[in-house]
Amino acid sequence: MTIERRLAHAGFTLTRDYPAPVERVWGAFAEEAQKRDWFGAGDAFVAGEWAFDFRVGGRDVAEGRFHDGPLSRYEATYTDIVEHVRIVTTYDMWLDGVHMSTSVATLELEPIDGGGTRFTHVEHGVFFDRFHADGPNREAGSRGLLERLAQHLG
Repeated sequence: MTIERRLAHAGFTLTRDYPAPVERVWGAFAEEAQKRDWFGAGDAFVAGEWAFDFRVGGRDVAEGRFHDGPLSRYEATYTDIVEHVRIVTTYDMWLDGVHMSTSVATLELEPIDGGGTRFTHVEHGVFFDRFHADGPNREAGSRGLLERLAQHLG
């Protein structure tokens, strides 16, 4: 069987205002128990391997399977962290053991009137071979994570 070798690039920006102070939103990323609550768990997801090392050069892993679906694996390295301001990562995704993409993501937090936080997620990815058209799915998945974060923040 021949695998068609293709690359596709995709990028997106998501901005969301949360009615929680910057410190609270920051904690949802910087504290393992909080991040696991909204990022690495859920009723539709059976969690697998998990690693959390929130520091520049640190590595996160989140692996799991959506019920009756494929095994998804996320591996990220933190390349820049400025407390309460920004988080920059590079990350790779696998689906059933096949490398699907490599991305750079920046997460920015800024205080807004009323004590809330404006959160901006900017991502640029390269998608490999059979996943070459997966950019829109990544954006949709990221939107879903921001919704889970909103639920976590209450």
